[in-house]
Amino acid sequence: MKIKIAIIGLGYVGLPLARLFGTKYPVVGFDTNKKRVAALKSGIDSTLEVSDELLKSVLRNENPIKSAFSSASSDGAGLFCTSALSDIADANIYIVTVPTPVDKKNKPDFTPLVKASESVAKVIKKGDIVIYESTVYPGATEEVCIPIIEKLSKLTYNSDFFAGYSPERINPGDKEHTVEKILKVTSGSTPEIGIKVNELYKSVITAGTHLAPSIKVAEAAKVIENSQRDINIAFVNELAKIFNLLHIDTQAVLEAAGTKWNFLPFKPGLVGGHCIGVDPYYLAQKAQEVGYHPEIILAGRRVNDSMGHYVASEVIKLFVKNDKEIKNAKILVLGITFKENCPDVRNTKVVDVIKNLEDFGTEVTVFDPWANPVEVLKEYGLTTTNHPPTNTFDAIVLTVSHKEFLTLDLYKYLNKNGVIYDVKGVLSCKVHGKL
Repeated sequence: MKIKIAIIGLGYVGLPLARLFGTKYPVVGFDTNKKRVAALKSGIDSTLEVSDELLKSVLRNENPIKSAFSSASSDGAGLFCTSALSDIADANIYIVTVPTPVDKKNKPDFTPLVKASESVAKVIKKGDIVIYESTVYPGATEEVCIPIIEKLSKLTYNSDFFAGYSPERINPGDKEHTVEKILKVTSGSTPEIGIKVNELYKSVITAGTHLAPSIKVAEAAKVIENSQRDINIAFVNELAKIFNLLHIDTQAVLEAAGTKWNFLPFKPGLVGGHCIGVDPYYLAQKAQEVGYHPEIILAGRRVNDSMGHYVASEVIKLFVKNDKEIKNAKILVLGITFKENCPDVRNTKVVDVIKNLEDFGTEVTVFDPWANPVEVLKEYGLTTTNHPPTNTFDAIVLTVSHKEFLTLDLYKYLNKNGVIYDVKGVLSCKVHGKL
């Protein structure tokens, strides 16, 4: 059987995967965002995860999984992007890479997964395999997604169609650890399907694969990866609060402790993004469903979710110390993306810093050369700029360590007795406060 792949969801996870598979197999990338698809067809990835050159090298103007397709490429490999569901009807492997966010109450929101599963159900056929990459709690693939496909397709799971789970490990903005260079965990709904799924990924992932014994094990492995990191960062954030009260430099403490061979090198900061600040809630909900209250996981979340308020409060304390008027004070916030050198603003905790500063009556200007102002306005109702300011401010708060900020002369933007707060601990100039 010739492998014909459909990738459902062409975001930070789906597009790099589709591009990679497109170097060896006929692939169709499906996304309901027509503007996104149009941009990809022209060879432009607004997420900056795939370079224009790499994207254009695999793009095809015709659908490579259509049986009547004839290509200059001898093996028919390549990537065709579309928002038409009919274009993925000839695939035999469907890979779902949609996001799994949480709602305002931090409850898992399965809406993207449900809609993706409904789409797959409309085109899946006997013998096909659907593979999920979205981060979920252990059991979600077979408890939430598969029943949707069974009901709508009228096909029987593990008889007519099969499933796999291979959790994504994409690190947005990281050009060193790209998808093919990150070891991939794989799994299948039966031992035989597990082997097939593993061999599929193994054929393109140069870092290798690890075949888990079940889908639940693979799901659990993914969700604890980010929960572990979240808890470790929460611990260091709590240390930063303690050391600030003791008038001890947190960075200096971490450097000293880091000389021990088994000390884990975590740093304090704002924890946002689509994984670390979200995934622990999926595990927490499942734990609560089975009667266990996860104290450490939720405690870590509380600490990390409180950091936006803490940073804003520390900045205001510096105003008081410098005898500066707080009401209507002008503050420049440097960065709004959830991490450095990346345009991703999903679940960014910089928003918490901004809103808390505004609650004190200050006027906040946000400068970020990477973030899309239209996207930020739509998502958070905040006005941002991609260009350096021309006026001066009473305080400057560096929240994201974009490379452009590291060489910026901050003092030319600072009013007399103004304060500089360095959330990331990366500025070489004199700062008045930092985590």
